[in-house]
Amino acid sequence: MTALDEIKIGGLGASRKRVEDNRFIRGKGNYTDDIVLPGMLHMEILRSPLAHARIVSIDTSKAWQIPGVHLVLTGEMMATRNLAWMPTLSYDTQAVLATDKVRFQGQEVACVIADDPYIAKDACEAIEVEYEPLPAIVSPQQAVADGAPVIRDDKENQHDNVIYQWEVGDAAGTEAAFASAGKISRLQLHYPRSHPSPIECCGSIADFNRATSKLTVYMTTQAPHIIRAAVALVAELPEHMIRIVSPDIGGGFGNKVPVYPGYVCSILASILLERPVKWIEDKTGNLISTGFARDIYLDGELALRDDGKILAVRMHVDSDHGAFFSDAQPSKFKIGLLHSAFAAYDIPVGHITATGTYTNKAPGGVAYRCSFRVTEAMFFQERMIQAAAHDLGMDQAEFRRINLVRDEQFPYRTPFGFLTDSGQYAKCLDIGLKAVGYADFLQQKAAARARGRRLGIGISTMTEPLGAGNSREYDILGIKMFDSAELKVHMTGKAILRTGAKTQGQGHETTWAQIVAHELGIPAEDVVVEEGDTDTAPFGMGTYASRSTPVAGAAVAMVSRKIRAKARKLAAHLLEVSEEDVEWELGRFYVRSAPDRGVTIQECAMAAYSNMPDGMEPGLENTAYYDPPNLTWPFAVYIVTVEVDPETGVWDVLNMVAVDDCGVRINPMIVEGQIMGGLTEAYAMSSMQFITFDAEGNCIGSNYMDYLLPTAWETPGYELHSEVVTPSPHHPIGAKGIGECAAVGGPAAFVNAVMDALDDTGVRNIDMPLLPDRVWEALTRRHDVSGAPPVRTE
Repeated sequence: MTALDEIKIGGLGASRKRVEDNRFIRGKGNYTDDIVLPGMLHMEILRSPLAHARIVSIDTSKAWQIPGVHLVLTGEMMATRNLAWMPTLSYDTQAVLATDKVRFQGQEVACVIADDPYIAKDACEAIEVEYEPLPAIVSPQQAVADGAPVIRDDKENQHDNVIYQWEVGDAAGTEAAFASAGKISRLQLHYPRSHPSPIECCGSIADFNRATSKLTVYMTTQAPHIIRAAVALVAELPEHMIRIVSPDIGGGFGNKVPVYPGYVCSILASILLERPVKWIEDKTGNLISTGFARDIYLDGELALRDDGKILAVRMHVDSDHGAFFSDAQPSKFKIGLLHSAFAAYDIPVGHITATGTYTNKAPGGVAYRCSFRVTEAMFFQERMIQAAAHDLGMDQAEFRRINLVRDEQFPYRTPFGFLTDSGQYAKCLDIGLKAVGYADFLQQKAAARARGRRLGIGISTMTEPLGAGNSREYDILGIKMFDSAELKVHMTGKAILRTGAKTQGQGHETTWAQIVAHELGIPAEDVVVEEGDTDTAPFGMGTYASRSTPVAGAAVAMVSRKIRAKARKLAAHLLEVSEEDVEWELGRFYVRSAPDRGVTIQECAMAAYSNMPDGMEPGLENTAYYDPPNLTWPFAVYIVTVEVDPETGVWDVLNMVAVDDCGVRINPMIVEGQIMGGLTEAYAMSSMQFITFDAEGNCIGSNYMDYLLPTAWETPGYELHSEVVTPSPHHPIGAKGIGECAAVGGPAAFVNAVMDALDDTGVRNIDMPLLPDRVWEALTRRHDVSGAPPVRTE
């Protein structure tokens, strides 16, 4: 007997095909809307057409008269059961159904439960609501202006629209550094609202059984256990009598982390009617009312030495949170992890201030494919870096090179207190520059400019904190952000793994089994992975903010090692030697002095049920809860070349190179898929995705005719590089995470490329998305172009 070949058994490094695709490509996925229960009713929601208005009256009498209607819920009815308002993940309150007034277009006003969704829709249209319009606020600047109406007048002691003031860093040290600077570079910009736009909208099926007093909810959630805790608090039901089941999810990207009013209404309706109640959101409802991301304004400055060294960074951000502060993020960080900005650069000192405000928009702040505002942080960082290089007259690649953290500086303490773990930043940059042909392209750019053509090259170098997080600093609603795994090895050597995470496209069913194969030598095909059922899965915080591999994946490795430790004792018993004489190689234990004498992990599993040593409990199973000692810090370089048509403002991507160092790669094929998906989202955000609001607070972009998603036709090709692998020193298998890096770092590369093509115009910024008309305006009028609302409606 010899050690197993890890690649052949589907362990670490194997490009194993995704197990879950066996059902998905055959149309056999089991999504929330696929579930049909006996006696099930259907719910539809009536939404406000106005962004800000007092509710004068709601007349539901006509809706009640429609045959097939079983229940009509209003805010007043919810209030009698103390359910008109619910807590948010950021210690605020959010209306379930509006009572006093509506605060954003699309807010939930009433809902109807009927025999089928068509009857419910008709009944919603029969509800008559009289509104008294109020002035709408659509930006933080309006929110803090003199005389601005108070949006949250439902809250005691809330006399303005400010939610918080927050700061981090060394204000005095930063001021001193700026005073000594040879040059100060300043940039102002807006990262616009964007929407995760999952293929599957939100939905739930609540089923309350009066006989057992148990509530079962099938729903589209990325965090089943957190939802269970929230439901217990809101519905005042004991937690052990609540079961949350999250079946297959058609994309989440952070959009399916929060608790939405539709969930609460369907639960109350099921309790009142004692029948299952299904709510499935439509596309417009999803776009107009569920968790947005971004919508944050930057006023940033870099203090620079004349030789290009960055002395200090100073940033102020204004964040638009919509009508309710419902961000899904760690409790102590009001603006998320925005202070991860400039973590890849060796900057002595910095200071960040932030102001959060209410506006008449749907609540925002979801971690849309990013680790809590890190997308904004990296975008601001890389736009400021390019602007600073231009102000100094330096090559943008060289400016980055002299300021990047060097290999020997790790672990590196950032000016805002983070501790980055490891990296080879300069090597990644060199690989990217060589791959894109940087020097040659600069010559091509100059030659093209002489002929009236505009070429540009954009770079984005970023590091992202993944895996929130250690219990010293990270919690949501007081619950620490650890995660879990439970592994049971059957007597035949097959295994079942359950985790507190919840996949929505990351490939957990495939990669978790590969970690078990790596740790135990059990072939990955012999490991079944289950997630998403609070009755069977160990408690976990769910999947978002790239927590999968850094936290849940680490828990899988740790529980596998617990299993291996017990299996070693079983092996010693079977081999009739002391445990100290037993060695391990993949798939088998052997006697140190006699390597040919060994037993497989499968033989140990059989012994756990049939031949245990005296005093040992039967079975081979265990649970691990992993509290990460630190965040993991993957690094990436994204380089884009473009050509801009000066007559139309249309820009085309010529080349896109991505160099990602995400530590140890569990499944290289899945990693590549995650990078390509993230780059596609980055391209979409930079070029076409636009949700905005007019002066009355009407949402523009609440359908896919206006809010554009890229198809295969528009999406550029990508050249991926994986040469650099710097393991995380504190992660059990050295992995750092990858799911969000490209979406986080990619947008700046595309924007920087277009801005580089306009580098002789004096234009410093065009807000995303870089629509052709904006680029054309910047080129012809030689000024910055803002995309911030309100837009003119005349």
